[in-house]
Amino acid sequence: MTTAAAPDRVPGLRVSVGVLLACAMLAAALGMGLRQTSGLFLAPMTAAHAWTASGFAFAIALQVLVNGITQPICGQVADRIGGRTVLMAGAALQAVAVAGMALSSSLAAFTFFAGIVMGVAVSAAGMPVVMASLTRLLPESMRSRATGLGTAGSSFGQFLVVPLAGLGIEGFGWQAALLGVAAASLLIIPLALPLNDAPAPAPAAGTAGAVGDGSAREALGAALRDTTFWCLFFGFFVCGMHVSFMSVHLPGFVASCHLPLAVGAGAISLIGLFNVAGSLISGELTGRWKRRELLVTIYAGRGVVIAAFMFAEKTTATVLVFSAAMGLLWLSTVPPTVALCARNFGTRWLATIFGLVFLGHQIGGFTGAFLGGLVLDRTGSYDLMWTISILAAAFAALIHLPVRDGPKPAPAVATA
Repeated sequence: MTTAAAPDRVPGLRVSVGVLLACAMLAAALGMGLRQTSGLFLAPMTAAHAWTASGFAFAIALQVLVNGITQPICGQVADRIGGRTVLMAGAALQAVAVAGMALSSSLAAFTFFAGIVMGVAVSAAGMPVVMASLTRLLPESMRSRATGLGTAGSSFGQFLVVPLAGLGIEGFGWQAALLGVAAASLLIIPLALPLNDAPAPAPAAGTAGAVGDGSAREALGAALRDTTFWCLFFGFFVCGMHVSFMSVHLPGFVASCHLPLAVGAGAISLIGLFNVAGSLISGELTGRWKRRELLVTIYAGRGVVIAAFMFAEKTTATVLVFSAAMGLLWLSTVPPTVALCARNFGTRWLATIFGLVFLGHQIGGFTGAFLGGLVLDRTGSYDLMWTISILAAAFAALIHLPVRDGPKPAPAVATA
């Protein structure tokens, strides 16, 4: 079965679709790639400052939590003024945050810059704003593929940027590498220029709009009363827990298995590389398959892969195979989740509603990052955390079964 080629121009779009997608992918690549380097700095920074692993992990976990709390706020601003301005401001704030992390001499200062300032920056310059802008700018027939491409771009950034940061740490030291990350954050600003999505006008009084086309309060109220929203919320909680735990702690886990530092950096990089394929596949399947069943399959697959890795001998080969398999499932949850939000709640307030769903992701991310460090400090290993990850994957697969894969039916109107 073949599909029609996507048009190069869309009515009302000021740039070609190719330019729009390329800039969105590169912005997402830089944003995600630069943020995924945190795990590489855990060992050298804790050694240099005599900080505990849980202290460093708490700062990164706080970043994830602040990101989740402020994401709906940044989404609301993006829904009202467009994503471009929000992305630019977030990129500038991220540069300030990372530079502050590099220059911090105390754990309290590091926690402020890495946890609070960076958390707000990630919300403004993060993937939800990019995905919502693409969804608004493109017709429905192109959205799933575009979301898959944007997610793949973020994964490619993880594949490309993390090894470069590792080389920077080895060649110039962790502080110079962090300052390089701060400078690279500013490159997002010119890439955000084509994302000039103008908010759709509110429907006239007395007219029936699409789901979610009313005021922000009406759209949010409808979403918060909907079982589908909460299923997506708690499913994304598990996604965030998995992603943050492995992003922050997988290099340290690899080191605890007496494998070289390059294997830990390579594991994070390989996850990013294979997630390019996983995101593209997910984007295509989101447009062709039931999104509910796709999410159930992804989360169940994660549980199987983590269980197999937990019981396998930890060698360079098994770490890399595990990373490749997890990469296919890493951010492949994003296209179907965004599509379900758009189909059930409309696109007018998509950045706000998906931002609330993303809050669940980031609460899970806080849990995964901090709990991983706490488990390591208390037990001396990550075994308990791997077990929790398997159980969480099973929970996520089950909780998506009641999800409604389409817009909520409009109430019947009584006639005289």
